[in-house]
Amino acid sequence: MDTAKKAPAGNRPRVARANAIPGCALTAALAAIGGRWKLFVVYRLSDGPRHFAALRRSLPDVSAKVLAQQLREMQADGLVSRERSGPVPAVVHYTLTPHGRSVLPVAEAIRHWGMAHQAAHAGLGPADGVVVDARAVCGDVDSDLPRTSSL
Repeated sequence: MDTAKKAPAGNRPRVARANAIPGCALTAALAAIGGRWKLFVVYRLSDGPRHFAALRRSLPDVSAKVLAQQLREMQADGLVSRERSGPVPAVVHYTLTPHGRSVLPVAEAIRHWGMAHQAAHAGLGPADGVVVDARAVCGDVDSDLPRTSSL
């Protein structure tokens, strides 16, 4: 009798989700990176592979269920790869794929737009010439985001 643990039968490769509006590139992009935590996960994985628990600790407000769901969606969209090492229960590491790395400039542009948007709503007008590091403003969740080139 084989006493080794087996992976649950439900763990199978996910199929990429269908585009809500066929042929629309914007909806395809928003489906791939539009989850509440997906851009944070991209930033966290830009430093290198992390296991699930490390990702969970670096994003304290996300539940394990939601993080797992977001990672599965990102894996199905080809942004993240999932690598198991060892027997079940195996340590699982998540890594950005080259396609996932291509999201980093987009995320940086969104961050810059967000800073200008915050300034406009604070009555400060466009942030011309004012350099504010959003990582410092957003607290612990953003404190160690990688610094990418200015866009």
